Amino acid sequence: MATIYYDQDADPSVLAGRKVAVIGYGSQGHAHALNLRDSGVDVVVGLREGSSSRDQAEKAGLTVMTPARATATADVVMLLVPDQHMGDLYAAEIAPNLEAGDALFFAHGFNIHFEAIDPPPNVDVVMVAPKGPGHLVRRTYTEGSGVPCLLAVHQDATGNAHALGLSYARAIGGSRAGVLETTFKEETETDLFGEQVILCGGVSSLIKASFDTLVDAGYQPESAYFETLHELKLIVDLLYEGGLSYMRYSVSDTAEYGDYTRGPRIVTDETRAQMKQILAEIQSGAFANEWLAQAREGAPFLLEQREANRHLEIEQVGAELRGMMPFLTPKAPPQ
Repeated sequence: MATIYYDQDADPSVLAGRKVAVIGYGSQGHAHALNLRDSGVDVVVGLREGSSSRDQAEKAGLTVMTPARATATADVVMLLVPDQHMGDLYAAEIAPNLEAGDALFFAHGFNIHFEAIDPPPNVDVVMVAPKGPGHLVRRTYTEGSGVPCLLAVHQDATGNAHALGLSYARAIGGSRAGVLETTFKEETETDLFGEQVILCGGVSSLIKASFDTLVDAGYQPESAYFETLHELKLIVDLLYEGGLSYMRYSVSDTAEYGDYTRGPRIVTDETRAQMKQILAEIQSGAFANEWLAQAREGAPFLLEQREANRHLEIEQVGAELRGMMPFLTPKAPPQ
């Protein structure tokens, strides 16, 4: 059974008296910095000169410094910048400013597990990873609850790394919902697998393929959009609230029968074999090496696909339909 910790297991005094530098102010960065501050923690934000997030952080009442200066003034450093940029930033601005007894924190194990970052042996290395996007980490905290977190200790130089990680998780609201103990290896490999096989890659591919199948068969794109994308949220909400059985209880008998009889024809033995191959690529480091090599070249494939997918018919139809839904505030990525 997994070990899960709650508020009563986390001592807030362990983090008291420490100064935390949150490096980055994106989705997770802003949530960590604001929650830490509101929990009474001394926190600064580390941003590069000219960062577009500087005004936002300062308007929120936070002190902003360069990553190098923030690291030098703090003794707990949480790195919350994109995986592909973290190694270079660490080498240039973080590593030279770490001192013995400092703690290096991560919200994802990628750079430690795949050895893009090699911390010195005299610092604690800990992961506190909220299992939800930053806006939920912030919103649930302000509502008095929190987002569950994962906790892992890669290096315990001081003998206090585990307690410090729990204290940090409590300060951002994680121990209100539960903090599950794991390892950097488990978190990294399962996280990448989930993103690629179901949460992003699998779901996106299923949505696009099913939409195209209906449209190619002559059905209205609007009808296809509702059936293959819009209603997905309703099903996911049922899964989130009660698992597979509750979802099947909540839908029609016809839908449940179709689930059992047709679902396995979509996820075939070949699909399962590809899942195993994808997991093997993650475990071996092949995916990490591929992605970091792409990033060093400016991520041309990522940018090409991002632009191409913006112009898919399902995206155009969806934008029009969402604009007619009074219960939604339409959202779109920046151009």
